[in-house]
Amino acid sequence: MEKIEHTTVATNGINMHVASIGSGPVILFLHGFPELWYSWRHQLLSLSSLGYRCVAPDLRGFGDTDAPTSAALYTVFHIVGDLVGLLDSLGVDRVFLVGHDWGAMIAWSFCQLRPDRVKALVNLSVAFQPWNPKVKPVDGLRALFGDDYYICRFQEPGEIEEEFAQVDTRKLMKIFLTSRNPKPPRVPKETGYRGRPDPPPLPSWLSEKDIDYFASKFNQKGFTGGLNYYRALNRNWELMAPWTGLQIKVPVKFIVGDLDVTYHIPGVKEYIHNGRFKKDVPFLQELVVMEGVAHFLNQEKPEEISMHIYDFIKKF
Repeated sequence: MEKIEHTTVATNGINMHVASIGSGPVILFLHGFPELWYSWRHQLLSLSSLGYRCVAPDLRGFGDTDAPTSAALYTVFHIVGDLVGLLDSLGVDRVFLVGHDWGAMIAWSFCQLRPDRVKALVNLSVAFQPWNPKVKPVDGLRALFGDDYYICRFQEPGEIEEEFAQVDTRKLMKIFLTSRNPKPPRVPKETGYRGRPDPPPLPSWLSEKDIDYFASKFNQKGFTGGLNYYRALNRNWELMAPWTGLQIKVPVKFIVGDLDVTYHIPGVKEYIHNGRFKKDVPFLQELVVMEGVAHFLNQEKPEEISMHIYDFIKKF
């Protein structure tokens, strides 16, 4: 881990913290919520040893990267703009892109907006979501799961932050990272996160030191930056209207755990397996469903995920 370099890059009006290691073709890793560059620690070490330059930023709003307070500054255009600026500052034309959770959503948009900068994409957990002209995303989720659904609870600025502040950040990180329940996460206002029981002992793939690192960064930065991605969902829906129906035209490998909460959203399995996913992502070359694996698969199964990435990108 001490071989990983940490730098700050000025891009798109913010200062971005970037972890990197190795030399060779560049792999750009995009993390999710509530995470950091650190979520890719295993892949950085594995894939740099196989001849790649591995680059993992803290995305806008997270860790040691700047975190504007307004959700209006977290649209897909801001985030993709940050990443294009990062590539320019590194002097890199095209990259292998790897995303997980929110990072996967950003990666899909990156491939729609700037496919010229992507050699191939390996996305984890969140499948492509075609633009639906009839309903805004948060409205659709609210209709499906109710007001207690976590994404709906995240919408009101300051509200969930206040709730998080009443719970030890280490406990919060354990609740998020160790959850293996594929049912829709609901957080009733009456009990909130403070009403959650203490999580079970940490699994073998997550250490107290890992939890300490995540918690220390969220204690410093707060959660607002990360939550703003959810608060920009409906705005993204409006802004991306001109790209309706645009296919993902880069080579793709998609990996999901069969206990992943995103895989159990009504309609998602059918979308992935009945041909519609392949229609929207015509260069989908590999589709992997990992048995008994939950949402944070890059940390839960680090060696397997690193090999899945390597086996795909070495073709190009």
